[in-house]
Amino acid sequence: MKTAILGGGLSGLTLARLLHEKGDDIVVLEAESEVGGLCRSKTSQGFTFDTGGSHIIFSRDSEVLEFMRRMIAGNEQRNNRNTKIFYKGKYVKYPFENGLSDLPPEDRFACVNGFVKMMIAVEKGEKTAPSNFREWIYYTFGTGIAECYMIPYNEKIWKFPTDLMSCQWVEGRIPRPPVEDIIKSAIGISTEGYTHQAIFSYPLDGGIEALVHSIAKPIEKFIRTGFRVNAITKTGSRWMISNGDEVIQADRCICTMPIQHLLPCIRSVPATVRNAADALKYNSLLCVTIGIKGPVPDISWLYIPEHHVGRTNRISFPSGYSCHVAPDGCSAIVAEITHQPGDEVATLPDYEILREVLEMLQEMQILNKDQVVFSSVERMPFAYVVYDCEYKKNIAIIRKFCSETGIALVGRFAQFEYLNMDGCIRSVMDYVAAS
Repeated sequence: MKTAILGGGLSGLTLARLLHEKGDDIVVLEAESEVGGLCRSKTSQGFTFDTGGSHIIFSRDSEVLEFMRRMIAGNEQRNNRNTKIFYKGKYVKYPFENGLSDLPPEDRFACVNGFVKMMIAVEKGEKTAPSNFREWIYYTFGTGIAECYMIPYNEKIWKFPTDLMSCQWVEGRIPRPPVEDIIKSAIGISTEGYTHQAIFSYPLDGGIEALVHSIAKPIEKFIRTGFRVNAITKTGSRWMISNGDEVIQADRCICTMPIQHLLPCIRSVPATVRNAADALKYNSLLCVTIGIKGPVPDISWLYIPEHHVGRTNRISFPSGYSCHVAPDGCSAIVAEITHQPGDEVATLPDYEILREVLEMLQEMQILNKDQVVFSSVERMPFAYVVYDCEYKKNIAIIRKFCSETGIALVGRFAQFEYLNMDGCIRSVMDYVAAS
């Protein structure tokens, strides 16, 4: 049986490899000239940057973590996380609730007081279950943490009102902190949150794309790049997949590319399905990559919740992930800016984006502009799935149609779920186990 896999990103290549190891005949059809999707990297002037946002290797899932580390064996650097939040001009320990002692006294009191009051109210049954993401934030963290950090940061990254977002996606992703940790944090006793990423890995050479290439190595001859699918039909039990010039035949068709690209390739998609796909919300991403002479702060990555600081929501320092991603005496910085497709940010020229980011970094005293020796602006049209309150209804319509059509959906933008790298690999492993 021949399986056609649409999309050569992390999910598509992992799926192809695991199916190949089972003995399946596979072909991967990738529209771009190179594989990798959001996990692509580029090297220029001695600097290596991930162009789809900062990626690191970690997971609560031991099987997936072992797989990823096996893929970069001999090319791995392990690191201790040192992550901060830039808040009122100070570096606050991440997660925010574990860095309360770094806050001004009035904010520290507001956060502790709000958390304890909400915890008591919840335990007494005085609070109803949250119905949207904003309510969930207040319900989980209380007023202080919600208003100082959680709501500003989440509205900055998602570019969407938190009261119009569903809270279904946060279950298991953002835990309620123990009250003991809140109290310890407030009085300066060190605590750690999100311990599953406290130690993370990264490829020594090649950026995160090294992980992708390692996964793809045994199946390279089955990968077709530059094959942009524009028509998918079924004749009897055979799929006919065309790019306008050539038709690939297969017994099974699995989609790992965005469903927004899949549905236009299929004839006679019902209006209800098209409308559901049009209603799905997602963010695009701008990555400003900067190489400088000299050091950067000893920080893994830095969250920026305050809007007045600039559009950037996260800064990463990949030269701290691998000692090989910058030339001797130099450092690497990545600034990430999320935006909605077609909005004002999407139309800004690269030089304006770069100027804003450099001015921000100079004001934060992370660099001086005369230190900059390399810069670029990278754009990713599909970056983050946004769970609005209509998400559940719309994605159910699309999945039902694809299931009835016979096309399986696997991976971040095919399943249309906010999956990290480990979540993408887990979705692939689960599909292969069930197939």
